[in-house]
Amino acid sequence: MLKLLKRMRKREILMCLVCSALLLGQIYFDLKLPDYMSELTVLIQTPGNSMSQVWITGLNMLLCTLASALLCIACGYLSARAAAGFTYGVREDLFGHISALGQEEMLGFSVPSLITRTTNDITQVQMVIAMGLQALIKSPVMAVWAVIKILGKSWELSVITAGFVVVLCLSVFLIVSSVLPRFRIVQKLTDKMNRIARENLTGINVVHAFNAESYQNSKFDETNKFMQKTQLKNQRTFAAMQPLMGLGMNALSLCIFWVGAALLEAIPVSDAAGRLTMFSNVVVFSTYATHVVMSFMMLVMIFMLLPAAQVSAERINQVLDTRPHIVEGNVSEGKEHGTVEFKNVTFRYPGAADDDLKDISFRVEKGQTLAVIGATGSGKTTLVSLIARFYDATSGEVLIDGVNIKDYSFDALYNKLGYVTQKAVLFSGSVKDNITFGESSAPAGDEAVDKAVKLSQSQEFISKLEGGTEHYIAQGGRNVSGGQKQRLSIARALARNAEILVFDDSFSALDYRTDAALRSGLNSQLRDTTKIIVAQRISTIRNADTILVLDEGQIAGSGTHKELLKNCDVYREIAMSQLSEDELSAEKEAVL
Repeated sequence: MLKLLKRMRKREILMCLVCSALLLGQIYFDLKLPDYMSELTVLIQTPGNSMSQVWITGLNMLLCTLASALLCIACGYLSARAAAGFTYGVREDLFGHISALGQEEMLGFSVPSLITRTTNDITQVQMVIAMGLQALIKSPVMAVWAVIKILGKSWELSVITAGFVVVLCLSVFLIVSSVLPRFRIVQKLTDKMNRIARENLTGINVVHAFNAESYQNSKFDETNKFMQKTQLKNQRTFAAMQPLMGLGMNALSLCIFWVGAALLEAIPVSDAAGRLTMFSNVVVFSTYATHVVMSFMMLVMIFMLLPAAQVSAERINQVLDTRPHIVEGNVSEGKEHGTVEFKNVTFRYPGAADDDLKDISFRVEKGQTLAVIGATGSGKTTLVSLIARFYDATSGEVLIDGVNIKDYSFDALYNKLGYVTQKAVLFSGSVKDNITFGESSAPAGDEAVDKAVKLSQSQEFISKLEGGTEHYIAQGGRNVSGGQKQRLSIARALARNAEILVFDDSFSALDYRTDAALRSGLNSQLRDTTKIIVAQRISTIRNADTILVLDEGQIAGSGTHKELLKNCDVYREIAMSQLSEDELSAEKEAVL
């Protein structure tokens, strides 16, 4: 918790300092009341005092109460502002840090856990700061101040108060230490529930289609019941704290009055002044002792929130302390233009037993089209993900424009690339917002949008949408079809006007006519742009300058369509599974 609090900005620190000063003033006025109470008791019991003296003392007590109330309001306002400002900064830092993490770190935490840490965990910390700033300062200071004021009045009563304080402190420590480990379990269960709920909502159509509602409900219910049992244990343990504090406060008051009565009885009746002083001391002692116990009761309320906040702070720090494995360089310009080269690249996913890519070497020149094809799991997506530096190669080099991609700054690298992912991803906003998404060196005007829309074959359906390019796209593109999502994703990459376009199986949802029209437009309008296309269909890649055939992470063949039909068994098998006998015969005759 303290490590996280070090991130507090100067503005929030200043608010906390002002709040602390106001709290000291509030404590002063609160502890001034028993002194006036003692004075009032003496005035009433001593003959010859005027009523005006009693009124003045009562007025002083009222002013102390009002001053304490005003300072309490000001402290509450400042602590709330400080807590909100601090968590705003932490949330901003956490979101930015998560955005900078790579795929390896994301998989290590899991997406549901990162969502929980960005929302629920930060809220837990905010609650403790808002409520605890006053209690954590006010309670100890008030308890110590009250103890100092009563030490000289009666050593017997002081010993009794000290004994109760020790017992209460020990009880709180035992309760908190037993609850803290279970709060760690609760936060992990929150991650799990988040994951199950997110998975269920994302795949709700599949759940309905396969009548899996009961299965999903039972899976959620199992985690939910376990969390309920754990939370019940925590709350039952905490339930003992409030009665314990109440019992301690009442028992302390009873002991003080009991022992005080005995001390008062021991003073001779003839010593009226001594008896009055002792009676006044017992009344004041009782009030101060109540303040001591009340201070501990305030701390109990914080201790009920502190264990969960401590666990949440540790989880937040765990993310903030994680350093991305992928670190950017400082090169902004390449030695060439539009070239991509792999030199003996081998790659293994973190924690995997075997290499996913083995000794991959090829080179693509400016304006050329490289196609990558292979069976499912052969490493096609892995290969192009290394170009975008989602991962770093285990060994070997990946070069763009003659420079190792590890040496580029992120801005320089991604300005060179237009990347279309295998799964089309759209964001909530207008069509135009999705096409001009992010930052690039290309202008984001209407002209660039129109050009990208036409080239991606999206104009046909966008023109039918209400508002055209201003039409609202729901989160994840739920209000458009799969083919439309894919075309908009392609348009987003084209609008960047990049040197290199990477299409990771991005034509799979397109019909053959749209596929052909799109490829024709790419070849005619983007002749100087290097294109890397991952595909499953022979028709999509047969006209590529070079076709790379992958088989179990290795290059099984490289060349043109005709060359591979003649020389590569793997490619020939893929072609036989897709082309008709007549088409295959014609291809073989052309080769011969």
